[in-house]
Amino acid sequence: MISLNILLFIFVALFAIIGAMRGWSKELLVTFSVILALFIMSVLESFVPFFKDTISTGTPQTVFWLRTVILVVLVFAGYQTPRIPRFAESGRFIRNVLQDGLLGIFLGGVNGFLIFGTIWYYLNAAGYPFAFVTAPDAATAAGEAATRLLAVLPPNWLMTTPTIYFAVAIAFAFVIMVFI
Repeated sequence: MISLNILLFIFVALFAIIGAMRGWSKELLVTFSVILALFIMSVLESFVPFFKDTISTGTPQTVFWLRTVILVVLVFAGYQTPRIPRFAESGRFIRNVLQDGLLGIFLGGVNGFLIFGTIWYYLNAAGYPFAFVTAPDAATAAGEAATRLLAVLPPNWLMTTPTIYFAVAIAFAFVIMVFI
């Protein structure tokens, strides 16, 4: 059995390796897709009656899967965007310098934290509804570390009302200025 905090660091390392291979510009699009997914969920949970009702009255598994599917679909789109011919031929996604790989490592690690951290947050919010995943035991050292990590997972600080709007505005401005 492996604790979720160790699994988080494994995914951060794995995504950092992926980021080194893909480069910073492609990884930045994935970061922005995670921010967009959190923004969409924030808007849906605040303003769409059907979604609000589903979140408040649905089973924990339903709520977990609904949130996770939205996140995974947008992350998948973020990873596939550079495959679109217009973007791929623009030359902005060509890796050719060491700095590109190093920044890709950093952004890949950030993406690992954002993606797995968000899924872990939703799993915790659902009360760990699956038999193969158990909640961290605060009586153990690993459980205490996991509890500390739960406090800093992305939805805790990124889905607050003004922060998510600023994050989307910065991401959109960055895309406009750099990629287009």
